[in-house]
Amino acid sequence: MMSVATCRSIRPADKNFPRITLLCRSALIALAIALSGCMTAPTTTLPKPESTSAVIDIPFQKFQLDNGLTVVVHEDHKAPVVAVSIWYHVGSGDEPARKTGFAHLFEHLMFSGSENHKGTYFKPFEVAGATDMNGTTWLDRTNYFETVPTTALDMALWMESDRMGHLLSAIGKPELDTQRGVVQNEKRQGENRPYGRTGENIQLNAFPANHPYQHTTIGSMADLDAASLDDVKQWFRDYYGAANTTIVLAGDITAPIAKEKVQKYFGDIASGPPVPRQQAWVAPRSESTRGTQSDHVAQVRIIREWNVPQLGDADTPLLDLAAAVLGGGKTSRLYQRLVYQDKLVDEVSVRVQTFALASQFELRADVKKSIDPAKVEAAIADEWAKFLKDGPTEDELARAKTGIRAGFIRGLEKVGGFGGKAVILAENQVYLGDPAAYKTELARSAAATPASVLAAAQKWIARGDYTLTVMPAKTGADLAAENKAVKGLPDAAGKPAPVLPPAKKYTVEKSDVDRSKGVPEVDQYPDLSFPAVQRGKLKNGIEVILAERHTIPLTQIQLQFDAGYAADQGRKLGTASFVGAMLDEGTKTLDSVEIAKRRQRLGALISAGAGLDSSTAGLSALNAELAPSLDLFADVVRNPAFRDADIERIRAQWLADIAQEKTQPNGMALRTLPPLLYGKDHAYGIPFTGTGTESAIKSLTADDLAAFQRDFIRPDNVKILVAGDTTLAQILPLLDKAFGDWAAPASAVPRKNLAQVAAQKKPRVFLINRADSPQSLIFAGALAPTTKAPDYLAVQTANAVFGGTFTSRLNMNLREDKRWSYGARSSVQDALGQRPLLVQAPVQTDKTAESIGEALKEVRAVAGERPPTTAEIDKIKAQRVRALPGSYETIAAALNALSTNQLYGRPDNYVQTLKQNIEAQTDAQVDVAAKEIFVADALTWVVVGDLSKIEKPVRALNIGEVKVLDADGQVLR
Repeated sequence: MMSVATCRSIRPADKNFPRITLLCRSALIALAIALSGCMTAPTTTLPKPESTSAVIDIPFQKFQLDNGLTVVVHEDHKAPVVAVSIWYHVGSGDEPARKTGFAHLFEHLMFSGSENHKGTYFKPFEVAGATDMNGTTWLDRTNYFETVPTTALDMALWMESDRMGHLLSAIGKPELDTQRGVVQNEKRQGENRPYGRTGENIQLNAFPANHPYQHTTIGSMADLDAASLDDVKQWFRDYYGAANTTIVLAGDITAPIAKEKVQKYFGDIASGPPVPRQQAWVAPRSESTRGTQSDHVAQVRIIREWNVPQLGDADTPLLDLAAAVLGGGKTSRLYQRLVYQDKLVDEVSVRVQTFALASQFELRADVKKSIDPAKVEAAIADEWAKFLKDGPTEDELARAKTGIRAGFIRGLEKVGGFGGKAVILAENQVYLGDPAAYKTELARSAAATPASVLAAAQKWIARGDYTLTVMPAKTGADLAAENKAVKGLPDAAGKPAPVLPPAKKYTVEKSDVDRSKGVPEVDQYPDLSFPAVQRGKLKNGIEVILAERHTIPLTQIQLQFDAGYAADQGRKLGTASFVGAMLDEGTKTLDSVEIAKRRQRLGALISAGAGLDSSTAGLSALNAELAPSLDLFADVVRNPAFRDADIERIRAQWLADIAQEKTQPNGMALRTLPPLLYGKDHAYGIPFTGTGTESAIKSLTADDLAAFQRDFIRPDNVKILVAGDTTLAQILPLLDKAFGDWAAPASAVPRKNLAQVAAQKKPRVFLINRADSPQSLIFAGALAPTTKAPDYLAVQTANAVFGGTFTSRLNMNLREDKRWSYGARSSVQDALGQRPLLVQAPVQTDKTAESIGEALKEVRAVAGERPPTTAEIDKIKAQRVRALPGSYETIAAALNALSTNQLYGRPDNYVQTLKQNIEAQTDAQVDVAAKEIFVADALTWVVVGDLSKIEKPVRALNIGEVKVLDADGQVLR
């Protein structure tokens, strides 16, 4: 459950916990700009790749129940799953004064159980194998979604309808207090991230005080504290009626079946009162204003914001194009000027966030250390003035159009989740009254000219900006004082009055659903469909592994090299990742900008990077452009130039990233914990961020990079993995042309040393100070057997019971019971050597020691007096098996399966045999695995927080020797 302004998925995988923009259009446009022309397609009506004006069509049927509930159905039968996406047309913009955060708080309450299903909402879905399940709140809407096996649709609709129509008697003060505490910890977690307070500052100063958007979705602590049971129940009565709701069903479903089931489960729910509709209010400013803010950050960030028109306005897609030209990647004007030419910033971007009442055009620039921010602002002003005078060139506009359109299409492969077709249809219906309204916007983008984009830019982004400069805090006192001084704009005249919808007479039908019988049982589940794995060889012996997936005209290719972070051993830490970053920064004949431009024109995505045990290079290409895309890809992989100018540019960005990691609680922990677990001389005893150390990166040379490439990025150390709309007969000749003449050097591939590490005998505690943090981040680590171990699945199941799912013991304790955390979890990362077991819990500062105590209690219990029960084990096994059909919906998922199978030496039929292998686990095997990995005395604890508040209580726990480290992992005391 999340507010978009500050929340993530309950179980984020990304170490930096990025903010997510979930308004579908904004998310896809941002993705499109970032990808700059990377394109895939769903099982919908798609134009030829070279077309920029043909219509993209997501077929649907729409109907309305007698109670006013709107239903949209889209058929996509490529996988036996259905995405259920339910949107209530209410968000934080509808909150009255002194009730901020109510929309999001109520979203959390919707997961607390209903009148006919007591307990957490997630349990039936976990057992049924649901994927992509969550809820989110934003300025204009609250949505709930899950993707379920087709045979579990009745269960999902029963659950959604029970909380929509039968909720209030299930909500009491205990439920309210629990979710209030969880939300407040969510707020603390968001604000604890670097730059985490900027959103509140910008909204306060972008909109007048009486504007619906002037406050954040997460709300204020004071308003959350004041929320009463009567308040939240009234919120439900006012906004959660059927007539204020849209349901989208997308996937393995037909319209007649959908209509029958939705009528059955939702037809008896009351329409609810008429909901006043907020009217568009852009509130553009005529004068420029400024603000400053201090935070735990490593470098100055300049954020500049303009208020621009709302979703559906004719100028909005033109401003998207302007944003792409100005700041949409390395070919953009500002990137070229500020990063390449003047070397003033490490990163710069421009985006448009679109909402129902107004949108925000936003520039961000991360200033290099020792650079005067005024110089950056002057350069930005110069480029802005040039753009406002002459507009984009034809070539710039063409590439921007391709990027935005292709990025939109790429977002259509999934049926649901945080994006996908269900979200597109729902958003367009809720905000614009037509699920197909996206076509109008795409058409406006395709028809844009340099003159029309210039006119929109001159109208909206030539004046009235708010500039926020975020400065590194010198002391905690500075941080507290400056943040308390933040003030917003006063009330403004001319606020449009809300408009009541036309009066309609809705009727409610009597239901034949006997809810006293409880949640419908799901007694049948669809089988997994995964393509047979095929193998071939190029003329130079490179092995090719293929999984055909003929759903969309796209082919994805991955080159997997036996390298990764572990190959940095004996080298400068960070080399593997740095080489990956440098591959597309220039070949012997092309510079980085030309590579980016060609990639944009082809609609291809080229990437490279590293993990613990492997380095990879990837291509995602439209079949129509596969041959030239492969030629470009091969040039990037085989002929990197490692030019000094490119190295220095990437080095500066890299060092800035390391500095930022040292201000992020998660980054600090992930840099510090692995060397403590493995020892600094072990191949895994490195920062798990993969960025290496500052001293190593500062000393990297072109010779170092070339040596790594010679040793590891070579044809006798690679497997080529392919998934998508191709056959072995089609792809082998193309790969042979691109890589078949690639000759290996005479030297041997170096061997990596993954030495066995003995478990430590006594627990250890390491504290890292982060003054004035509203939360502490608790990490605990230990070592588990390799991914290749025979008890791999049993280890996964044991971890899932302890902390690997929402309803796991750890999360239910610290989040749902104690209310001390937004979410606690554990994970066992895959590795060829011993795997790291990581227990993670961000908790409120005043409960740090108590949370460590509870986590330790759970560790001892699962390995001791309270081992995994049969019910817990059966639930995890069922969830894993039943989630399989929905887990391989996309080409990328199929490619990832090939990749992990190859890396860990699994048979080609591993995915097809997962069901029987998961089901074959015994309770005794899981019990043994739990005892093997959850050893209290072998834990190493790293806690990041305000030591003035947490050190004494943590030491008083007496769980092990306590040391204080700096951000570099050096012992201070």
